[in-house]
Amino acid sequence: MKNKIKQLSILLFEKKGFTETSIQDIVESLGVTKGTFYYYFESKEQLLMDIHMSYIDQLLERQRAIRQEHHSSRMKLEQIIALLIADIANHGPSGKVFFREMRHLSEDNAVKVKKKREIFRKNLAEIISEGIAQKEFRDKLEPEMVAFAILGVTNWSYQWFNPSGKISADQLARIYSDLILNGIA
Repeated sequence: MKNKIKQLSILLFEKKGFTETSIQDIVESLGVTKGTFYYYFESKEQLLMDIHMSYIDQLLERQRAIRQEHHSSRMKLEQIIALLIADIANHGPSGKVFFREMRHLSEDNAVKVKKKREIFRKNLAEIISEGIAQKEFRDKLEPEMVAFAILGVTNWSYQWFNPSGKISADQLARIYSDLILNGIA
């Protein structure tokens, strides 16, 4: 039931927004009582925090698996770009809630999520640094700034990317990888 509440809430938060979705909306959509909701979550914010932590923890786990592979830094970067785009394609509502609704977390909860986001970004910068050291990437790159740029390009896709549209998630990941790794000139 906890997972059902979470999954339905993600869809409601995506559609109506966090502040416009009430606990009553959630329980009515599930056909359960508020007591059922409060058995699993202390508050709507705790539910939102659970959604955020699940989302970032899953990304960190998949990023860790990519980092542990014995591939080139270039390949790891391509895989992480593909991971981020595939995640938007496969879990679009969760991504929208993750990126759009964080502002509704308390300061303490927001700090916890931001720390995990920072770990993801620093891991990405480390891959770039390793690629520079291995002469796969130009030596004058700023790994932190490149990591921010990659995350900006990929994460913003949740706003407009339609996985059933003209471009597939795999195609978009290849386009982004080519742009990031080869430029446009």
